[in-house]
Amino acid sequence: MIILLDDQLVSRRQAQVDIEDRGYQFGDGIYEVIRVYEGNMYCLDPHVNRFMKSAEEIRLSLPFSSERLKDLLQELVSHNRLQEGNVYLQASRGTAPRTHAFPSKNTQPNIVAYTMKAPRPFEALKKGIQAITDEDIRWLRCDIKSLNLLGAVLAKQNAVDRGCQEAILHRDGRVTEGSSTNVFIVQDGQLYTHPANHLILHGITRQVVLNIAHELNIPVNEKVTSVDKLFQADEVFITSTTMEVTPVVSIDGRPVGEGKPGPITRRLQEAFEKQIG
Repeated sequence: MIILLDDQLVSRRQAQVDIEDRGYQFGDGIYEVIRVYEGNMYCLDPHVNRFMKSAEEIRLSLPFSSERLKDLLQELVSHNRLQEGNVYLQASRGTAPRTHAFPSKNTQPNIVAYTMKAPRPFEALKKGIQAITDEDIRWLRCDIKSLNLLGAVLAKQNAVDRGCQEAILHRDGRVTEGSSTNVFIVQDGQLYTHPANHLILHGITRQVVLNIAHELNIPVNEKVTSVDKLFQADEVFITSTTMEVTPVVSIDGRPVGEGKPGPITRRLQEAFEKQIG
């Protein structure tokens, strides 16, 4: 496999990370996952813009522009002939002697990207998934797509341990998002989702769905909702780059609505399908 290392395409065997890489030791870095449909990166501009914004938020100076980065990613996808799958992109603050404070200004970021073949989640899209609720124990800057994912990893594993596919997180009974997704509640024909602040990731697919809902004249409420309202919802669905628009049919073993994907979710799925087509 060919990967992107800094600004060069090299064999994966040539990619070596030093033990004092700050991403490895501190989670001091950022990342993006970009979906590829029929050889084309979907929503590339928003993903790269968010990557640049995340870098700015953690005071990480990247060595090239967003336009140069997009060109490099295009070369990577083309070289690996990826048709259906994902591009993973990551930048750490670089390699330096271990100390909590930022290293010297001469330290160069370590940047890597690679491609992964992955089919679309057709089964989950059609039938829906099961979820649990879990306490949101993550840090308070979830809007930064950082490498600090241990809280999300633990929540996802809690879901897997209970035979489910996602954990819907809450802080003091207020729903935030999923362990790796954004969460939407449907009640009386309206959408409810957490406002895009520091407590959630501003998901690219989330933004696409909000735009679609506007085009379909589906009312949207970006406001904090309770776990109680989650259990009373007519429909619940999650969104992400890899999960697209996926229905949630049960939560903590209790059916959502009629226990099957609902009509609003289906309308949004159909419109999203046209978008990626």
